[in-house]
Amino acid sequence: MKPVEIYTSPLCGYCHAAKRLLTQKGVAFTEYDVSRDSGLRAAMMQRSNGGRTVPQIFVGETHVGGCDDLYALDKAGKLDPLLAD
Repeated sequence: MKPVEIYTSPLCGYCHAAKRLLTQKGVAFTEYDVSRDSGLRAAMMQRSNGGRTVPQIFVGETHVGGCDDLYALDKAGKLDPLLAD
């Protein structure tokens, strides 16, 4: 399975929903809390081509986008193949 990284902040409902979906699928992920680290937020924005909102989700080198994008991929049946090696 490809590594999954998610940039979050603690009070973000969309972040919790995205993490819940990944957890339900049994996907391990690395979480980066950008709420108190401007360097991490800057890195997130650079990796996501200017994405300022959280969550920003990456599967391997692929930028998935936010929570709605993650759920849309799953609904379309495209998330599992993306997660696979």
